[in-house]
Amino acid sequence: MSDLLWQKPGVEVDANIQAFLAGDDVLLDREFFLFDIQASQAHAEGLQRIGLLSQAELDGIVRELDALAADFRSGAFVLDDRFEDGHSAIEARLVERLGDAGKRIHAGRSRNDQVLVATRLWLKEQLGQVHAIAREVAGIALERAEAEQGLPMPGYTHLQRAVVSSAGLWWAGWAEAFLDDAVRARDTRDWIDANPLGSAAGYGVNLPLDRDHSTEALGFGRLQLAASYAQLSRGKFELAALEALGSAMLDLRRLAWDLSLFTSAEFGFVALPPQYTTGSSIMPNKRNPDVIELMRGTYASVAAAKAELEHLLSLPSGYHRDLQVSKGALFHGFGRGIQALALLPDLLRRMRWNEEAMRAALEPAMYATDLAVDLARQGTPFRDAYRQAADPARWAEGDPEASLAARVSPGAPGDLRLGELRRRLGSA
Repeated sequence: MSDLLWQKPGVEVDANIQAFLAGDDVLLDREFFLFDIQASQAHAEGLQRIGLLSQAELDGIVRELDALAADFRSGAFVLDDRFEDGHSAIEARLVERLGDAGKRIHAGRSRNDQVLVATRLWLKEQLGQVHAIAREVAGIALERAEAEQGLPMPGYTHLQRAVVSSAGLWWAGWAEAFLDDAVRARDTRDWIDANPLGSAAGYGVNLPLDRDHSTEALGFGRLQLAASYAQLSRGKFELAALEALGSAMLDLRRLAWDLSLFTSAEFGFVALPPQYTTGSSIMPNKRNPDVIELMRGTYASVAAAKAELEHLLSLPSGYHRDLQVSKGALFHGFGRGIQALALLPDLLRRMRWNEEAMRAALEPAMYATDLAVDLARQGTPFRDAYRQAADPARWAEGDPEASLAARVSPGAPGDLRLGELRRRLGSA
């Protein structure tokens, strides 16, 4: 490992203690290293604007930061255990290439606001991905709802056959769910869109830092003004981002549960694309819906990350090294969550209904609710109509299309209001 930024003369560094302190920080920092480089450039520009760097020094720093980013992308530079973390790697590279100019870049900043700004930029990108995928899923579900709104299928409560429903309503439900997820991801992104750079260790510095410039240069919506709040928001903003991701993952989990049931031989309603199934290692006859089962299980990674952050945040104000532990949970939660979400659009485009099996699962008892409501509409008190419709002698084979068409309460199969969902999609 290179010399530690904070090492003092005469203090021996114990290798075991340092390994515990650093943990896997340098490996985790690969996740937002490019954002750290981007923020370092904005900070250097700010130092030049207040006279702490000359234009020539700034030009050299920008040139070397661009080169470092290119080397990192190509693999020519590897962030590894030669460095304590990504922040020290950037400074070491600048000092190596530029000498004193490289040593000047840390004026007015701390590793505390460095990690804050890199994480914040990374979170904005991650939430942008969640928003885009959730919006795409909503669009696919809406298209299929429009195309398949009259296709009958059983509706279930308590996993028991309940009423006649439709593929259109099934799709419309997921369209609206993922629309809400897209909006929540977008709104959370806007909520955390605050620039912490220039807050240093949480108490500011005795320099007139141009924080408005770094806010604009890094594309933040606003400045996170109180230096102390920059530290207080660490963990809080990450937790909000995980909650937005978790909202989409909860919907993914329930959708995957539906598909797990519908692809079973007992239901037989859905055929998955072959690429989304795997074979058994011992049973030649098996094709297993492993992808949707892992989609169903992925929420656990997001929930675990949330739980870890919530426990870490039992802290007083100011920076505490405990917060370093949040990185692994955050990266794992978003990594697994977005990986699972990204597979969903193609799956939903390509899954196919087995109309024959869905129609065969419709039975006379499933029209009893329609009968009770019809009797009530004709003047029978509903509780009496309910008892009359509960009599199996009154059940008969029904017309599923007629049942769907008659269900005209807003949002029901006969009045799905898909145009309204289409309008919401346009502004999500």
